[in-house]
Amino acid sequence: MRVLIFEDNLMWSVRLRASVVALGHEAQVIDRVEAELPVGDLAIVNLGSDKLPAAELVPRLKAEGVHVVGHAGHKEKPLAQLGNELGCDQVVSNSVITFHLSKVLELSQ
Repeated sequence: MRVLIFEDNLMWSVRLRASVVALGHEAQVIDRVEAELPVGDLAIVNLGSDKLPAAELVPRLKAEGVHVVGHAGHKEKPLAQLGNELGCDQVVSNSVITFHLSKVLELSQ
């Protein structure tokens, strides 16, 4: 599976990419929104990023048929709600992305 990681936090992007690759998938980190989005099967989107506005990004990904996983801190309830309203297929906390990524990816297939 090709996983697009929309993340502008260097620590998160390195960690997520390494985890996705370790689970046997192809990973690409994107740190800014371009006119054309790369092709992928699944996208992991940081709902709290200012440089990667979820309100623009999630609908574009969904229109391309990409399974979208939005993530935010467990106390960032408004961001989780935003992810649901925008149509994310899954909205999870940062700790779920960190400790249960294999399950998150499994649910997307």
